[in-house]
Amino acid sequence: MSHDPGFIDETKPLIPRRADPYVYRHTDGYYYFTASVPEYDRIEIRRAWTIRDLAEAEPIVIWRKHAEGPMSWHIWAPELHFIDGAWYVYFAAGQAGDPWYIRTWVLSNTSRDPFAGTWQEKGQMITEWDSFALDMTTFECRGTRYAVWAQKTRERTENSALYIARMTTPYTLEFPQVMLTRPEYDWECRGFRVNEGAAVLVRNGKVFLTYSASATDASYCMGLLAADEGADLLDPASWKKSERAVLETDERAGIFGPGHNSFTVSFDGTEDVLVYHARPYSEVALSHALYDPNRHAWAKKIRWDDAGYPSFR
Repeated sequence: MSHDPGFIDETKPLIPRRADPYVYRHTDGYYYFTASVPEYDRIEIRRAWTIRDLAEAEPIVIWRKHAEGPMSWHIWAPELHFIDGAWYVYFAAGQAGDPWYIRTWVLSNTSRDPFAGTWQEKGQMITEWDSFALDMTTFECRGTRYAVWAQKTRERTENSALYIARMTTPYTLEFPQVMLTRPEYDWECRGFRVNEGAAVLVRNGKVFLTYSASATDASYCMGLLAADEGADLLDPASWKKSERAVLETDERAGIFGPGHNSFTVSFDGTEDVLVYHARPYSEVALSHALYDPNRHAWAKKIRWDDAGYPSFR
């Protein structure tokens, strides 16, 4: 293995059996990592000085599911954010007896060190209407903080669409919420009609928003929205949607169903890095895809085209 601290082996999984990977490089120099664990029963975080070393870092459990009621089943897709001097984890959870009653919840920790202090439950992220909701992320652009998440529409015609709203606090949304994209192309509707797992990267005067589409088998893939950084991000007309998937199954590379990504930066801070999950094989029953544990976390450096758009292939 290379001793270069910036070395990323794009041909092999970074961390096995960790779906929905989220990596954040903090001002303390550490890379922090969290993801869905195969048991869907807890939230872990780990940290290391390099992306590569996250593979060997010892995780700690910061929260476990409840025995019953809300937050007692399907603990999914945690994201770790540092906002206004405190740490926050956004995650999705169902409940025993109704596992698909999925909603978004928030934990917070005011310690400077997320491995210390106390993680407190801040409650549910209340959306404009109550329905299946998950995969919330947050970002700041020109002094305004936004949330983006996946939710079943009022009409319930899709499994999920993507919405955006301003945030009044790290655990409160400002209404109205606005739909950014719903499944419409064939590659977004294979197995299920899904747009989920948003991630945001602000570069080159634009806001790039990746998301995942279709069922969680080999059909899973990534789409892209883009808006000018100075545009009204709550206006759907500000966003341009890719007509084709920007990352999808690559049989030759042994990467099947890539998606649900996050963004971080290289060790020297000069390159952007995509962290995503994928399986190393295609043979998985659609009915079992969510419970197959072998969605691994992978990492690859992002290339940029002449127009200033990211290339993930």
